[in-house]
Amino acid sequence: MDLLDRLLGHDASTTSELLARCGEFTPAQLHQEFDIGWRSAHRTLVHMIENVQVWTDLIAGRPEVTDTNSWWDATLPGLCTLHETSYVDFARVAREARDLDRWDDTFTDYLDQPPTTKAIGGGVLHVITHNMHHRSELIHILTRLGLSNPPEGDLMGWDLAERKAATR
Repeated sequence: MDLLDRLLGHDASTTSELLARCGEFTPAQLHQEFDIGWRSAHRTLVHMIENVQVWTDLIAGRPEVTDTNSWWDATLPGLCTLHETSYVDFARVAREARDLDRWDDTFTDYLDQPPTTKAIGGGVLHVITHNMHHRSELIHILTRLGLSNPPEGDLMGWDLAERKAATR
C-alpha cells in the first residue's frame, strides 16, 4: 500500500466510522447546534461529503460541479450513500493522477472569483486534510452529545489495524 492509498483508506474509513457512530443519535440530536465549525453533526457531515464531490468535479475537469443542494436535507442513511459514492469517485480521480504522474498538472477552480489554476496534487491533499479538520470538529460535537468511546481517528492507529488485518 503506497502513501496515497493509506491517506485515502484512512480518510474514507474514518469518515464511514463516524457516520456509523452517528446512528447512535436521533435526527434531532444530529441537527442540534453547538458553538463550533458548521454548528451541527449533520451540517458538518454534509459539508465534508459535499466538499469531496465538488473538489472531485473540479480536479477531474468536469464542466459543472454536482448539484448538492438536496444533500442538506439528507437523512443519515442518505449521507452514508453520498459519502460512499463521492469517495469512490474521489479515490478514482486521485489514483488516476498518481498512476499518470499528474500531481503537478493543473485544473481550474472556476468557483473562485476570479477562477484560479491549482495543482491536482494540492487539490487531492486539500480534500484529505480538510476532512481531517472537520472530523475533529465532528468528534467534538458527538462527544458533547454523549458519544462514549469516540474513535481517536488517527492515521497511525488505522494503519496498524490495516497491517494487522492484512497478515491474518
